[in-house]
Amino acid sequence: MSQSPPSMLRRLGPGLITGAADDDPSGIATYSQVGAQFGYGLAWTMLFSLPFMIIIQEISGRIGCVTGRGISDNLRRHYSPWLARSVVLLLLVANTINLGADLGAMGAALRLLLGGSARLYTVGFGILCVVAEIFITYAVYAGLLKWLTVSLFAYVAVVFTVHVPWRRALFATVVPNLVLDADHAMALVAVLGTTISPYLFFWQSALEVEDRLRRGTPPLCVTPGIATPQFKRIRTDTVVGMGVSNLIAIFIIFATSATLNASGVTDIQTSSQAANALRPIAGEFTFAVFATGIIGTGLLAVPVLAGSSAYALSEAFKWRHGLDRRLLQAKSFYATIAVSTMVGVGLNFTRLDPVKALYWSAVVNGVLAAPVMTVIMLIAGNGRIMGRLTLSLPMLIGGWLATAVMLVASIGFFIL
Repeated sequence: MSQSPPSMLRRLGPGLITGAADDDPSGIATYSQVGAQFGYGLAWTMLFSLPFMIIIQEISGRIGCVTGRGISDNLRRHYSPWLARSVVLLLLVANTINLGADLGAMGAALRLLLGGSARLYTVGFGILCVVAEIFITYAVYAGLLKWLTVSLFAYVAVVFTVHVPWRRALFATVVPNLVLDADHAMALVAVLGTTISPYLFFWQSALEVEDRLRRGTPPLCVTPGIATPQFKRIRTDTVVGMGVSNLIAIFIIFATSATLNASGVTDIQTSSQAANALRPIAGEFTFAVFATGIIGTGLLAVPVLAGSSAYALSEAFKWRHGLDRRLLQAKSFYATIAVSTMVGVGLNFTRLDPVKALYWSAVVNGVLAAPVMTVIMLIAGNGRIMGRLTLSLPMLIGGWLATAVMLVASIGFFIL
């Protein structure tokens, strides 16, 4: 008997939330720019990046499930403490800048829909996200985040309101069109940096730990006999989450290619600018759906960004942490969530250019991704840490290949 959508949604967890959070407002800006500037020419990058996303996120989830500890905690316990703290510091910087950009985009999108002050809306969204993460229990909050993933399908609706040359679009998606110039190379780096981001590794690993603690089940290193069905669950969850993430990204590229690029609009710097540019080209409905999607994806992504910072910092300094704990039981953990979110809000009241902020966030993520992926691979292949549940040879090859791709991309970023 087939399962109903709500039943299937309940079976999915950290992987779905992580994948959906990858399409945050800053990611939407990147995909919109790629579609506006190059048309359908770079749609293939989403299929190219998908297996690398899946493998590294699945390995991150396995680390949490097997060891009962997050990535930062494993770093601190089995490697030099300064390495864990250095990685966490870079993660905090990148996440906070990304938080500011996402919150600002949400405020700008709501101003486009309702009028009023974008900065006031930004403050309101920041407070809403902090209050929800602190005062709603984890089980309820995780359910809310899963239902927020439905907001991503606003971009599917957008595509079906405009004329897309489907044969051309699908051909560009499955057949790579490699153009060796600086603009295309920079766009490729931007796409990889947006889709394979370190905060997602920390979040998925931490949520696997959170889920096991909530159910009261020991880590798999203690009960390796039940590893096979658990690994199958993690893989299914991750494949669905990352698949949805990249499918939505392809639809955003299609939508902006069919409208903005086709109309000669090739320079999009923010997601709200992309939404506003759609208004005279594709009509009020398409504009409103696109703008509403920005807000929905932001409400999903902001807690993930702040939460991944809090988990990483708490694990590095051995603070009590977890979204299942009450405020007074994990004060430093929740303080990190509140402070990082409100600093992100504060960035919107400075002279900091949001586009430049995202650029430097990408630089930090580019610097951070390959080293963090290297450490993840070392942890997952270490028998002292993973016991009998170290990675299989195919997963080792896939994980190291994904790491090499991100290393080359980050080197290319600096060269360009």
